Amino acid sequence: MMPVSIETVTPRFRAAMKHAFLFALAALFLAPLVFAPAATAQQASDPQHKVQIDFNRWHDYDELKVDLLRLEKAYPEFLTYSTLGKSYGGRDIMLMTVNNPKTGDEMDKAAMYIEANVHGNEIQGAEVSLYTVWYLMENYGKIDMITRLVDERVFYIVPTVNPDGRQYFFEDTGSGARTGHVPVDSDNDGLYDEDGPDDLNGNGVFDTIRKFVPGEGTHRISHDDRRMLEPVPAGEKGDWVILGREGIDNDGDGRVNEDGPGGYDPNRNWASDWQPNYIQGGAMDYPFQLPTARAVNDFLVSHPNIAGVQSYHNSGGMILRGPGAEWQGRYPREDIQLYDTLGENGERMLPYYDYIVIWSGLYTVHGGFIDWTNDGLGIVSFSNELWAGGQYYNSPDLKAQQADPDSPIAGQRGSYFFDDFLEFGDQYVEWESFEHPQYGTVEMGGWKKMRGRVPPRFMNEELSHRNMAFSLYQADEMPLMKMGATRVEKVGGDVYRVRVDVENTKLTPTITARAAENQVVDPDLLTLAGRNVEVISAGWVQSKHMPGATDLIDQHDLSRILVRNGHPGHTTRTVEYLVRGSGEVTIGYSSKKGGSASTQVRLR
Repeated sequence: MMPVSIETVTPRFRAAMKHAFLFALAALFLAPLVFAPAATAQQASDPQHKVQIDFNRWHDYDELKVDLLRLEKAYPEFLTYSTLGKSYGGRDIMLMTVNNPKTGDEMDKAAMYIEANVHGNEIQGAEVSLYTVWYLMENYGKIDMITRLVDERVFYIVPTVNPDGRQYFFEDTGSGARTGHVPVDSDNDGLYDEDGPDDLNGNGVFDTIRKFVPGEGTHRISHDDRRMLEPVPAGEKGDWVILGREGIDNDGDGRVNEDGPGGYDPNRNWASDWQPNYIQGGAMDYPFQLPTARAVNDFLVSHPNIAGVQSYHNSGGMILRGPGAEWQGRYPREDIQLYDTLGENGERMLPYYDYIVIWSGLYTVHGGFIDWTNDGLGIVSFSNELWAGGQYYNSPDLKAQQADPDSPIAGQRGSYFFDDFLEFGDQYVEWESFEHPQYGTVEMGGWKKMRGRVPPRFMNEELSHRNMAFSLYQADEMPLMKMGATRVEKVGGDVYRVRVDVENTKLTPTITARAAENQVVDPDLLTLAGRNVEVISAGWVQSKHMPGATDLIDQHDLSRILVRNGHPGHTTRTVEYLVRGSGEVTIGYSSKKGGSASTQVRLR
C-alpha cells in the first residue's frame, strides 16, 4: 500500500466535515418531518374525540336530543335512538340503546337500564347518562373493559324521564320543577295549577322574602355575615321574619304558591307498596296513572333481559337500595350479600357517598321505582343520589371543620365561603328592597336555582365519570352464563353418562332470591337436544371432585329442565345426564337475565 501524506488527507477530511455539517443542519430543520411518527404517537396518547360534547355545562331538552342524535350518527353500528313514548307536554322520553349486533341479539344479553331526571330539578343525572353513552362509544376499541362491556352487554339509557319538568327548570326560576306537568288540583279548590311561583322582580331567581319588623321578628342578621339570618334564642325577639319564597296569592285563598304546575311525585306512582295520597303524598290515584310511569314500565316488562337498574336522583351523596318501607321486610340473605358487595365497592368509587337502605337511612317511600323493579320485576336496583355537600371542599377533615364553631365553613358560613372563593359570588343574589303587592316593603334575595342540589359546573365531569363507573361496574357483574368442561362416559351398549359444567361467571345470580320468592322472573331453561337421543335421567352433581350422589331432577320432560331458582353468582354447577342414543348432542342453558350458552358433545 502506498503511504498517504497529511497534505493529501486534509482536503478530503475537510470536504467530508463540510458535508457532515450541512447534513446535520438540514436534519435540524427537518426534525419535525423526520420525527413525525413520534409526534403521532404522542397525539394518539390523548386523541381528539370523535364527538365533542362539553360536560361542564347543562343540557336542556333540545340540546340533549341533538347530542344523542349526533352520537347515533357517529356510531350507527352500536347506537339506536328511539323513545319510550311522549310526556304530557309532548316531548320525547328519549331512549338510547347501546348494543353490538355482531356479538348477538340484544334480547340474548343481560341489559343495564339507566334512567335519570325523574324529578325535573334533578338535572345532573341526565348529564351522567349522556356522558355514559359518549364514554362507551369514544373508548370502544381503546379500553379493553369498555370494549368487552359493549360486546357482552346491552345498555338502555333514558337521560330524562321527566322532560317537561327538566325544561321548566331551565326556562323558569327552578321552583316547582320537581314534578311533571300532568295537571293536579293540589289545593282541592276545583282549579288546576292556578297558583304557582311568581318571579315578581323579574330577575330569573326564585328569591326568599324577608321583612323588617323591629322587635317583633323570629330572626336576626348574623354577626358573622350580614347576608345570613339566624333564629333568635328562645325568649328573645328579632327584627326579621321570613315570609317564604317569592310569589303572591294568585287565587285568593290565603295561601301562596300552593298549586303550581303538576303537584305530584313521579317516584311514588309504582306498584310495589303503593299507598294513596293521604298516606304517601304525590302518589296520584293508582299505580302507573302517570304517562311516564306507564311508558317506562311497558318498556321494562317487554325487556325481561334487564338485569340491572340505576335511577339517578339528587342529592346527598347516597347509593340507595330498597326496601323503601320497613313493613316490606328485609331482603333475603343472599340478596343482601349481593347488594352489600356492590354498594360497599360503590362507596370506594364514590368519595363522600354512603351506601344506604332507603327506609332506615333516609326516609320511608311508598310506591317507589326501585322497589318495583326489585320486587316486581326481579332486577337488582340502585338509585344514586348525586352530589354530596362535602364535595364542595374535598377536605378529609370537613366534618371536624364544620363542627368547629370558629371554622369559616361551619354551618351556613360554608355555603358563602365556597361561593365567595370558588364561584366568585356567582350563585348568590344580594338582598334588595322590593314593594310586594301583599306584604308591603320587603327584601328579596338568596341563592340561584343551581346552588345546593346541583354541583358547580367545573365539578360535574368528575361526578359524571365516577357515577358512570359505578353503573358500569354493576353492569359488568350482571349474570353471564357459560358452558364449561364436558365429559362423556359409555355405560354400556348405547347408554352414556354425560356431565357438563354450567357456569355463572359474575356476581349476580340469574334470578335473585326475592324474585324467586315473588315468582316474577321466568325460570332458566336447561336443554339437551340430539337427533337420536333419549334422556333417561338427569340431575345435579353434588361434587364433581369426589364420589357421591347425584340429586335427580323430578320433571316430566328432562330434555327441557326448568331451573326455577336460577343460577347463583360466581358458581359452577355440574349437570349429569344418562342418555341413550348416538351422534352429536347439544346442551344449552338459557336465562332471561343471564343470556344463553351451549356446548356440544359426541356419543361414541
